[in-house]
Amino acid sequence: MEWLLENRTRLLTLGILIVLFLLAISGMPAEEWVITALRGLALGALTFLVAAGLSIIFGLMDVLNLAHGELFMLGAYMGWTIYVRPDTVIDGATPFLLIASLLVLVPLLTRWVRSLTLPDLVDKIWPWVGLAAGIGLLVFALFQYPLSTWDLENYAQSPISNAIAFETGTFQSPPPAEFEASPVLVIGGVIVGSGLLALAAAGFSARQTTLRQPSPTQMRNIAIVSGGLFALAFVVLAINNPLTEFMLGLGSTPRFFIAMALASVTGALLGWTIEVTMIRPLYDRPIYQIMLTLGLGFIILELVRAVWGRPEFQMPRPAVFAGTGEGCPATSIGDLVQYQCATIEVLGGRVRMYNEVFIIIVGLLVLGAVALLLQRTRLGMIIRAGVQDSEMVEALGINVRQVFSQVFALGVGLAALGGVLAGPSLGLSNGMGARVLLLALIALAVGGLTSFSGAAAGAVLIGLLQQFIIKYGQIGINVPFMAEPFKPSPPLVPASSVLLMVVILLILPQGLFGRKE
Repeated sequence: MEWLLENRTRLLTLGILIVLFLLAISGMPAEEWVITALRGLALGALTFLVAAGLSIIFGLMDVLNLAHGELFMLGAYMGWTIYVRPDTVIDGATPFLLIASLLVLVPLLTRWVRSLTLPDLVDKIWPWVGLAAGIGLLVFALFQYPLSTWDLENYAQSPISNAIAFETGTFQSPPPAEFEASPVLVIGGVIVGSGLLALAAAGFSARQTTLRQPSPTQMRNIAIVSGGLFALAFVVLAINNPLTEFMLGLGSTPRFFIAMALASVTGALLGWTIEVTMIRPLYDRPIYQIMLTLGLGFIILELVRAVWGRPEFQMPRPAVFAGTGEGCPATSIGDLVQYQCATIEVLGGRVRMYNEVFIIIVGLLVLGAVALLLQRTRLGMIIRAGVQDSEMVEALGINVRQVFSQVFALGVGLAALGGVLAGPSLGLSNGMGARVLLLALIALAVGGLTSFSGAAAGAVLIGLLQQFIIKYGQIGINVPFMAEPFKPSPPLVPASSVLLMVVILLILPQGLFGRKE
């Protein structure tokens, strides 16, 4: 009874929302409201993958990452590249692994740099000199490195043309890129440039008096990881052509799932790098964090425009969700498996298997996996405790900074996964990140800024609301004293989400599931 009294406003609000949903579906045939609800849940799943990361990052770290939408967009473009042009990814894997293998050594190099005794002037200048020399040498070497890619100036070789050819089955891989300069000099330049960057980073890190020294176990693990990445780089270089032929020979379905996995991992690594190099020095200056992430978002946007171009294009659906012709649309699970139909009949209406089924399933799997992580693991326990009182967690001897890096990586990895999922359903465009970020922020405000379950609930509410507004824009709403049904115009779709947020916050300032400060 006490719980009911404490949550009576929240329960009343949820009850009103359920009643409004029942009223919304009362004027529709069953097949129409089912399909509309599935589309809303699919949009909610994509929004949730962005909002969940934002919620965990903000709840633990008090960092509002305004670049999260652009990281979602970058994940979509990275996923498209792995899916459609794996030759580009394989060519770029060797220099990427070489750079990563040396940057991983920064903690060990930091310990070595601290043991040096240098004049004050030299100690202040040499990291900057090493940074400039490393960047210059690395840029020069990378421009000489052979990389199979597309041509934005030639439509026949542009990403749009590649996507169309892939979808129609006429895509022909370009010939392998070859070294024009000496491979030894190019690869040596990448190694030396990366080493100078790592040494410069160690020089800057050595000046931080609060930096913790790695334990012997951590030092051994760092050395093993670095050596493994370094060896893997040369393995990939040695089998570049066979590996490329293998990837291009795979069907679209396994390539798509590989793209999902690799884009998520790459996004997580990028998130970890952003937190360590950019966010960590600014924890005591929240305004600078907002400015930094906002600027980072613009940089990512321009990077995407420079690499993949400005025009929108579609990411082809994997074959398992693209079947047409005889036996399609499927009328049973057996037909669906046999013919790999793109659609299935539900209550007389057609449901798209990728857009309205697969995306929802992935969203539910991610929801369950992250919930288990938060509730059943030591990291989840630290995150939940840190959301409540991060100072107490640090006082217990837990390395909160390391947890921060892992949480930021998790959040960006989820956003990148959402971007790959969104590619075949929403298409790839330079504005997709800003649109999804706005929806995610509204979902967070509705559900509660620091609540993971609130992020899920808010995302679902926003998705359902927008899809029902779109549907009623087609069939109209019967309003008393009006001769014709009222049809909401397209601008009312985003406006309805903002209106829902305003109403919820007026009733519950902390959101549906947010905690009171």
